[in-house]
Amino acid sequence: MRPISARGSIVFIGFATALALGCGACARADSAAGAPPASLAPAIPVVASTDVYGDVVRQIGADKVDVVSIISDPAQDPHSYEAGTRNQLELAKAKVVVENGGGYDDFVRRMLRGADNSSAQVVNAVEVSGKTPDAAGEFNEHVWYDLPTMGKLADRIADALTKVAPEDGAVFRQNSETFKDKLATLEKRTAQIDARHAGTAVAVTEPVPLYLTEAGGLVNKTPADFSEAIEEGEEVSPQSLRDTLALLTGKQVDALVHNEQTTGPQTEKVKQAAEDNGIPVVPVTETLPEGEDYISWMSSTIDALDNALDR
Repeated sequence: MRPISARGSIVFIGFATALALGCGACARADSAAGAPPASLAPAIPVVASTDVYGDVVRQIGADKVDVVSIISDPAQDPHSYEAGTRNQLELAKAKVVVENGGGYDDFVRRMLRGADNSSAQVVNAVEVSGKTPDAAGEFNEHVWYDLPTMGKLADRIADALTKVAPEDGAVFRQNSETFKDKLATLEKRTAQIDARHAGTAVAVTEPVPLYLTEAGGLVNKTPADFSEAIEEGEEVSPQSLRDTLALLTGKQVDALVHNEQTTGPQTEKVKQAAEDNGIPVVPVTETLPEGEDYISWMSSTIDALDNALDR
């Protein structure tokens, strides 16, 4: 047998050392090439019914979550949304699901059952809120306009994510605290509106923003059958429309809060009446405006409401 040369010994030793190190060098090379280290856990798949909740999940989960928001188009009316096969596939893979509840996005539960995913952590914002129907049996399901509810929801989302990835629980809880600190600032600003404008009359095209206006001490004067008919997509009675228009033509309210996402001939007449009579119109939506996150969106809405009342 021919003896191994010194150079051959070095090559052999280097080769053996690489084998002994396993994929360590490969992992470093992959990392340098942009591939994630093998030790990184995959992001938690989360499905939210709307981008409002999807954004809150991202603020709590940061880069440890992969969020799909079923409804994210500002032109889409969530009340009439028809979910499809792709949504069901996304729900089948989800480890955490965040829904509004209260009849707002029932398609989530229906499709979750169809996806046969009983192991997902489901967070229901209405249940988290603890709110119940009023004495007349009516319930305002638009709980994302209730800032205290969103603080509770942040904690509940952190809990759900922690159940999936316990090793990251401290990160989720810290992010929840940061989110709640931002909410506290918004609540202080809403309290300032209450201090200056408590008892001020306003009109709304839908019940969507009422938790926020009530927190500001404002009184909704809109006939209930008008705003409820608009919300349900039903025909508004002529008398109800006349009564609502009279609030504006008679300058009985100081602002009109208008849901830009659900419009029609009646709401356009009401909006036009407000503009014709110099009554400020405060726009609201049910999904995030482009370029906004939940905190900046609510901040802008509070600013608009405050500025309208100060006119």
